[in-house]
Amino acid sequence: LAGTVPEEPRCTVERADASLTYSLFLQRFAFSRPVILSGVTDNSAFRALCTREKLLAAFGPFPVRLSTANTYSYRKVDVPFQEYVEHLLKPQDPARLGSDTLYFFGDNNFTEWGPLFQHYVPPPFRIPGTSPAYSFGIAGSGSGVPFHWHGPGFSEVIFGRKRWFLYPPDKTPHFHPNETTLAWLQHTYPTLPPAQRPLECTLHPGEVLYFPDRWWHATLNLDTSVFISTFLG
Repeated sequence: LAGTVPEEPRCTVERADASLTYSLFLQRFAFSRPVILSGVTDNSAFRALCTREKLLAAFGPFPVRLSTANTYSYRKVDVPFQEYVEHLLKPQDPARLGSDTLYFFGDNNFTEWGPLFQHYVPPPFRIPGTSPAYSFGIAGSGSGVPFHWHGPGFSEVIFGRKRWFLYPPDKTPHFHPNETTLAWLQHTYPTLPPAQRPLECTLHPGEVLYFPDRWWHATLNLDTSVFISTFLG
């Protein structure tokens, strides 16, 4: 479902295509800055399994763990996947705080979701000394995760569009931890001088964002979105 959040055509994150070699990835991006990868994998088969109908048929009765959209508090709520899709998967209410906003992202039961993940083709690049872990999510338009940081990883959009905001580790963004990304975009973002604005871009299906270790990032789903991340831990 298309959302009501407009897409910002400006993209300040560097892009690369399938010609990017592993050695160049390590040299230019792995430890220094984010990059958007296009055409490095083909996940059309995985995408075909991620339609609403296919996911409900495969996982409808299974419980999923929802998280609050808050930077520092991680309240969890377990509901059947079908209940989440049919009753909770709605556009973000701009007036709701992050602690009152629940979304499905990251807490996947690999016994149940493992067969689906076997069809996913991850980006071909790795950081030496790390191993990948998948994190799958579905969220309504206007939803997202406020600014936070962790280890390096990739994030691919399967359906919908997802806007990203990124700051390097030494540039802590100004935000309230219980403010949703949508509220931050509406209230704080317009007041930022150009020099204080984040790197940003909107990902479309099939595009993959890589973010290095400890980079601050916040996300905003412009539509009802399906996405999967590969965390390098």
